[in-house]
Amino acid sequence: MSEFIELNQIDEAAQVVRGRIDIQPRIGMILGSGLGSLAEAVSGAVIIPYSEVPYWPVSTVEGHQGRLVIGTLEGQNVLIMQGRSHFYEGYSMAEIGFPVRVMQRLGIEILIVTNAAGGINQLFEPGDVMLINDHLNLLGMAGESPLRGPNFDSIGPRFPDMGRAYDRELGDLARQAVSDQDFKIKEGVYVCLAGPSFETPADLRFLQAVGVDAVGMSTVPEVTVARHGGMRVLGLSTISNKANIDGNTLTSHEEVLEAGKIVVPRLTNIIKYVLQRL
Repeated sequence: MSEFIELNQIDEAAQVVRGRIDIQPRIGMILGSGLGSLAEAVSGAVIIPYSEVPYWPVSTVEGHQGRLVIGTLEGQNVLIMQGRSHFYEGYSMAEIGFPVRVMQRLGIEILIVTNAAGGINQLFEPGDVMLINDHLNLLGMAGESPLRGPNFDSIGPRFPDMGRAYDRELGDLARQAVSDQDFKIKEGVYVCLAGPSFETPADLRFLQAVGVDAVGMSTVPEVTVARHGGMRVLGLSTISNKANIDGNTLTSHEEVLEAGKIVVPRLTNIIKYVLQRL
């Protein structure tokens, strides 16, 4: 695929997916590193490997299974992505946003996006769930935007507003989901960096100084595309590790995956609660 995608490519992929299912998905989900097990609860599941969908970027990272799971979860018709692609894998921003474009052409109205993130906020602990209430789009500020290039006028405006990237009503449902739980949902600002290297202590101190609470390598491009097309978005970060601000500890992808095992039940409870009340 070239740097920019074309509408006919999006429609070709959407037609392939549509031809394999007999339901109309309303809600799309993107599950991040180590978080794919939620899809196992889908009933009547149709499974489509990414490699079978034209132009779909294929995941190359451990913890990202690389397939669509489409069916019913908590009474809602859902399309779940078990794993995603990242900028550091060599994909263009347009390619990273491609799956959300396909969701839009399939008529999906709501996007629930999850990720594993490092906790910059020193009050956060591994195993916490953070409701994303805003993000810092550093890559977009530097020119790497999934909306760069010709605009799809039939999908969204040339200059979309991002003042409310994350839907407030969906956020309220996420807060309600933990009201009777033994843990509290955290809230904050997420930043996407290019990766794949983890951040230096100086990087982290800079991000902390500008008000970032959690850092990762995904989510922001997909949310940008979703909002361009008018989708409502719920963003949830699972805190996999405390950011190494003092330089005294090491961060690894294995640590991220291990933390995912701990936090999955919490994340699952929140998402199921939200689905039940939509």
